[in-house]
Amino acid sequence: MSFTKLDYCQYLLSSPINYTVTNLANHLEGISHDRINRYLRGERLTPRLLWDNVKPLLQVSEDAYILFDDTVLDKRYSTSIEVARRQYSGNEHRVIRGIGLISCVYVNGETGQFWVIDYRLYDPDGDGQSKLDHVTAMLNGVVYSKQLPFTTVLMDSWYATQNLMAQVDQLEKRYYCPLKSNRRVDDTGGTVPYVRVDELSWSAQDLQQGKQIKIRGFPKDKKVNLFRVTVSTNRTEFIATNDDSQASTDAVQEVCGIRWKIEEFHRELKQLTGVEACQCRTARIQRNHIACALLVWSRLKTIAYQTGRTIYQIKHGMLSDYLIEQLKHPSVQMSLA
Repeated sequence: MSFTKLDYCQYLLSSPINYTVTNLANHLEGISHDRINRYLRGERLTPRLLWDNVKPLLQVSEDAYILFDDTVLDKRYSTSIEVARRQYSGNEHRVIRGIGLISCVYVNGETGQFWVIDYRLYDPDGDGQSKLDHVTAMLNGVVYSKQLPFTTVLMDSWYATQNLMAQVDQLEKRYYCPLKSNRRVDDTGGTVPYVRVDELSWSAQDLQQGKQIKIRGFPKDKKVNLFRVTVSTNRTEFIATNDDSQASTDAVQEVCGIRWKIEEFHRELKQLTGVEACQCRTARIQRNHIACALLVWSRLKTIAYQTGRTIYQIKHGMLSDYLIEQLKHPSVQMSLA
């Protein structure tokens, strides 16, 4: 009996809580734990596999958004996983040991549906690439290799660098990204020194329509529009954009709301696919496990779009079907004295 990536993906899709290779071997007749390990060590699943499976499903839009962000797959209790490293986790708000996953999401501007079209693992010791290098490569891939239509790039403050923002400019696309509160900017045309962005003064008109600023380190003739957006009662973001026509803080807030779809993806991926569960030490097995988890998320999301249900309803519905069947025909009969 052969064992393929389809078998492994089916296991990640079907299993309710336990995603270990040992558990899979215990529930798959004729396939041993060692055989599964050998397959995962010998196979090489890459981001291209995800794209090949997503491409036929993609509903493109001329007004689409490209989203970039990263998350940390928690490996804090594993000290020997090759590709894991100590890094800052936004969810934990502290440094933990884990695997950095950098994702590229395509959002249809009309329907709001979204697909993960590319990803990278943050492994500077292995490939010498920074997170910015990975995002740059993925953005180029969207334009030149995948050739997907889109108008706007949305990204986190970590990626709001001069080089990446200039790259979006050169592609003649728009970007919206928050600036870190300590970023130095100037809204006076050079008459006073740069100040922290959170120390700027805002008139009533500025709050409604934004203001034009220069970011320190950018070319002297490069200005961007800045908007102060209230995210919650205790959180404010300063959103920079190269969209010269944008003059509404409300519109900027609506655009930036689309950025949270990538957070939705990361949450669903972690909760429903077992992406963090693999404890194998070798980098290749970890990469293949993550690749399969992404394929599983894509499959669940496709079914959710087709049926009008949430991805959680799809996954938990399998357990519901099992419970209904067990109540009708229990494999273990309850007995009372």
